[in-house]
Amino acid sequence: MIQQRRAATIADLYRVQEKAELVNGEIVIMSPASAGHGRVAGRIFRSLLEYEERTLSGQAIPDNVGFIVDLPNRQSFSPDAAYFFGAINEQEFVDGAPSFAAEVRSPEDFGPAAERELAAKRADYFAAGTQVIWDVDMIREKAIRVYRA
Repeated sequence: MIQQRRAATIADLYRVQEKAELVNGEIVIMSPASAGHGRVAGRIFRSLLEYEERTLSGQAIPDNVGFIVDLPNRQSFSPDAAYFFGAINEQEFVDGAPSFAAEVRSPEDFGPAAERELAAKRADYFAAGTQVIWDVDMIREKAIRVYRA
């Protein structure tokens, strides 16, 4: 008898203790970040928070917050920093894609396979409604690549 594995759900994602995303019905655990990675993401969040406080519009969102989306192959994102326009329930994941997402590269985010995965994730962000994505490389090139919808 062949057993079929049940696809993971958003309810399953709520029970995960680590940073994770729901992709293709599977929970994808993300490895812990280095101190440098966390500091870069923190600086981006701080800038976004200053913008939120100055403009009184939208919300700056730090690392490890889930955004629920409805794509054929992806049900969530968890960017390193983000900005969201719209109402949020602070006790739940954010319903919808961020307007802005920053993805800070880790050492394993380089090479042909990693580049394909990052390009696919950017395509998913845009399909979900994200307008701007920063690909932040403070390891090799010390640069930020900006992608717009």
